[in-house]
Amino acid sequence: MISSYRESFNANFTAAKYEAFLNKADEGFPPIEFRLAETPVFIPDELKAELIKAGEEIVNFIKLPGFKALTKKAIPFEWEVPFENSHPHFLTLDFGIVKDAEGKLAPKLIELQGFPSLYGFQMHLADLYKSVFELDPTLTPYFNGLDNESYIELLKRVIVGEHPPHQVVLMDLDVNKQKTAIDFYITAKHLGIKIIGLEDIFREGSHICYRENGVNVRIKRIYNRLIFDEIKDDFSLFKECFDPREIIDVEWMTHPNWFYRVSKYTMPFLESKYVPESFFLNEVKTLPPDLENYVLKPLFSFAGMGVIIDVTKDDIAQIEDPENWILQQKVQYEPALQAPDGGVKAELRLMYIWPDGADPILAINLARLSRGKMIGVRYNKDFDWVGGTVGLMRP
Repeated sequence: MISSYRESFNANFTAAKYEAFLNKADEGFPPIEFRLAETPVFIPDELKAELIKAGEEIVNFIKLPGFKALTKKAIPFEWEVPFENSHPHFLTLDFGIVKDAEGKLAPKLIELQGFPSLYGFQMHLADLYKSVFELDPTLTPYFNGLDNESYIELLKRVIVGEHPPHQVVLMDLDVNKQKTAIDFYITAKHLGIKIIGLEDIFREGSHICYRENGVNVRIKRIYNRLIFDEIKDDFSLFKECFDPREIIDVEWMTHPNWFYRVSKYTMPFLESKYVPESFFLNEVKTLPPDLENYVLKPLFSFAGMGVIIDVTKDDIAQIEDPENWILQQKVQYEPALQAPDGGVKAELRLMYIWPDGADPILAINLARLSRGKMIGVRYNKDFDWVGGTVGLMRP
């Protein structure tokens, strides 16, 4: 979107460079299971300022003393985990890039999560784009003056803390089968922590452990990457490992309850020019006359699953649990990124790190490009210049 960088990038782009980029992307790591876009997003200063402002408004709302009381009903009863702390340690805000009333590029909130994202991979990806495509070395994916060294130190401070790294585990289910496994390995490489599947963690008294070289190693902190949606209602898994809902002596980074509190559930409470109108479906007394300009989203789903884009009255009538759905005004993405054959839509994720005893720090970003109806693989299967990428900015 910075025209000088965009014109130069497009003029010098070759299929051979992109192939080299893909070959280096997962070199020494598990294969990448999602599409990487041909280009980064060059974020102009004006849009960067708007993104920061939009993020601050939403973060300030989450920091309000009454936020936990407001979102108590967000947590499904069967998935509530004890010993919740006062804030999420990771916070991500997804903004679609639109045109405002004055014709300027602006962010519009799509979704938010109190849950980690690809904090390791995005650093790796930014370096890769800059290296392979020989970009201006001063361009950065970071905010607040961070660089690779200070960013890694911030991650260590929050994820590892004062614990020995081998007693801190990055936890998910079937870790090597996750599409984002490369992020796990990059994170572990820089922080020295262990990657352990939920199925390989077991209880020992009030503690939990993993086994290495015939020795039980006590886990003191979990960098949680497990989304309970992956387990669904199959609680039998917990008979073979440990049940996160039990009282155990372990620290969570981030505590699982925050995945629900900071989520689509939060959208109807937000009032801002950066947030589309959103309503809990069970609280809608009269349907909007322009229903075609709204989308229907299930509260408890992940990665766009279950979203109804072209909503009809029949769709709404068939929903048996309207309290678990939101009706949200559509966001009209602007095809602002110029590919060689036309405009591409962009979504930018602001990624915050929230240390204990401090304010959230806007650290890095993630970007996704789309030509389909929605951001996501199944809506962009037949296109190029789409997929996962990163925003690069002037420092």
